[in-house]
Amino acid sequence: MAARGNENELVLLPLGGVGEIGMNVYLYGLGTPRRRKWLMVDLGVTFPDDREPGVDLVLPDLRFIEEERNNLVGILITHAHEDHFGAVAEMWPRLGAPVYGTKFTMAMLKEKLHETPWRNDVPLHEIPLGGRLNIGPFDVDLVTMAHSIPETSAVAIRTELGTVLHTADWKIDLHPGLGAPTDEKKLRLLGDEGVDVVVSDSTNILSDGVTASEKDVALSLAQIIKRARGRVAITSFASSVARLLNIAHAAEAADRHLVLVGRSMHRIVDLARETGLWPESVKTLNEEDYGHLPPENVVALLTGSQGEPRAALARVAENQHPQVTLSRGDLVIFSARAIPGNESGIIRIQNKLADMGVEVMTEWAGGPIHTSGHPRRGEVGQLYDWLRPKAVVPVHGESRHLEAHVTFARERGIAAVSQMRNGNMLRLLPGEPEIVDDAPVGRIYRDGGILIPGDEDSIRQRRKLSFVGSVVVAVTMTAAGEMAAEPQVSMSGVPKLDSGGDSFEEIAIKAAFGAIQSIPRARRKSPELVGEAVRKSVRAAINNAWGKKPICSVMVSVV
Repeated sequence: MAARGNENELVLLPLGGVGEIGMNVYLYGLGTPRRRKWLMVDLGVTFPDDREPGVDLVLPDLRFIEEERNNLVGILITHAHEDHFGAVAEMWPRLGAPVYGTKFTMAMLKEKLHETPWRNDVPLHEIPLGGRLNIGPFDVDLVTMAHSIPETSAVAIRTELGTVLHTADWKIDLHPGLGAPTDEKKLRLLGDEGVDVVVSDSTNILSDGVTASEKDVALSLAQIIKRARGRVAITSFASSVARLLNIAHAAEAADRHLVLVGRSMHRIVDLARETGLWPESVKTLNEEDYGHLPPENVVALLTGSQGEPRAALARVAENQHPQVTLSRGDLVIFSARAIPGNESGIIRIQNKLADMGVEVMTEWAGGPIHTSGHPRRGEVGQLYDWLRPKAVVPVHGESRHLEAHVTFARERGIAAVSQMRNGNMLRLLPGEPEIVDDAPVGRIYRDGGILIPGDEDSIRQRRKLSFVGSVVVAVTMTAAGEMAAEPQVSMSGVPKLDSGGDSFEEIAIKAAFGAIQSIPRARRKSPELVGEAVRKSVRAAINNAWGKKPICSVMVSVV
């Protein structure tokens, strides 16, 4: 690392979103190494996988910026996807900074904040589309970008040291279906002005060509709905307002009524109406209306495209929804890609629908029924042609995406930062980008109604429990060191019998007896010593019979 003095510099410190897809948190710091002001761009969440059993939500560890909260001048939200703004409502009290975003984004945030005790304390500042303002020492200029949710913005950060463009999520779509397309004119002007560094989305960098337009998806869905004979049910990301609106138009053209099913669908459409994105002339019906409509006059929009067990589609597939049912001859369209990790849940629902005689459509030969909100290599190259940056910093991707992006940029003659990950502090300007420091990063789990550190032992134990179960042994001793009663054993997740037909409960009791008998009587007066001896003996005996070591706990009582 190069020696650093007391000159001003612009640094980037990702606390999430680099080396992973999700939980985007990017800190831009301006000033000297000892005196910086910080701007946070996005504050998102990610969702637990099978390594985090029982966890409801995964949030970023913000300890670095919590210690610097007096120097945090603002939180700028680029768009209202959970992985970019989902942690604001939960984590804001730790930061206390004003929050900035466009009209629809702020409407979504207000709705999330409504259920928090600090809903009236958060300073929310609405920025017009393409607006420019100063947030502390940062000259911030929003650039409208096409994406799969309305009012997504890239962020141009101008400083006396140079200009950085943070793309956020984006694609080039001339017909996004709702709102303006990516602002090519403004991006070209930025390129003419001079862009030093682009901090860029890497999600689809492994895919050649360009992402299909939302217009193409709308045409496909309209044709499918027109040809269908029974009920049509479509599941998609509720936040894709353009997709929902196109489905509404297709339903109307096919003389069908659009029925919203699931709380998220209702919430998004209501917010779109409130912010002027959903025309009042486009009508929707509720679940209560569903049963009164002939099958050939229904298009149902359902939550649950990712296999969520409590979402509307899962309940319908289980025949547990109180108002909505499907039957043989009906059609369910999955107009959404599977987020990695959700495949098994999605397939489970699709199989249940197939058992009901429902046709399940995940692809259509006539055209796309879903499209990504992220750019493929062709679009990334086009953006770089417009901007002509000196350097690229790949973000928003797993390691394989980031390093492929580095290679792609270098092949185009652009310097690119390799091996950048969460917690690396990167000096963007002046000079060539260089990692100059590190900061603590990690995860915080929302577990029921509390937040716990990601390294807490309870999550590791749950993960182990899912593989080997648990054994609890209760031992009662007298003050003289004798057993006052037979050990009691409770097991969870352990088979009842071993391969020879012997009871694991009896195996555990016998091991506990043996452990206690092996301890000299004088030393049996120590509950700690007895407990540890029993734990080791029981665990070893079960492992010998089963081949697995359960979590073993021993409670010793003295009477």
